[in-house]
Amino acid sequence: MFRSYARLALFALGLLVGVQVPGFIEDYSQRVDAHRSESEQGLQGFRETAKRFFSGDLDALVSHYRASNDAVMQSDAQSVAFLVDRAALLDDEYRAMQGPWYRQVWHLTTAADPALLEETYAAYRYQVLLAPDAIAWGIACALLLAWLLEALVLGIAWLLGGASATRTRAAERRHWR
Repeated sequence: MFRSYARLALFALGLLVGVQVPGFIEDYSQRVDAHRSESEQGLQGFRETAKRFFSGDLDALVSHYRASNDAVMQSDAQSVAFLVDRAALLDDEYRAMQGPWYRQVWHLTTAADPALLEETYAAYRYQVLLAPDAIAWGIACALLLAWLLEALVLGIAWLLGGASATRTRAAERRHWR
């Protein structure tokens, strides 16, 4: 009886964890989009300067700043280069989060920007969404978690010899009926 309740609790835990996945993906996507928009606004003036003097090439603008004899311009070159690199990173993250759900999950688990991921974790509020994708994630995670733990427990029991004893008792009960 306890085992049945443990399975139900485990299934419920998997369900609650699984319904968080679509919400977290959405929060991360929105955070990336917000940072990307802010980054574009910060680069707007530099983009106009690069467009006017360097055919829109921001790298050429940064190179020009670095080559300048003026210490202020050289210092600004580092700042502008950081802004350009950050905008490129955010653009890559934005494109990665525009793909299908499985690519988004793969990106989040393997290649997401650690700072943005940490920022999303820190601000994430657990929620139970009743959207079809959240329900599907919940059921899939619940079944997977329940199956993995059941397999782990049965594997440990088998290794310790409990499986043969259980089979023997079950066989004895069948034969004595």
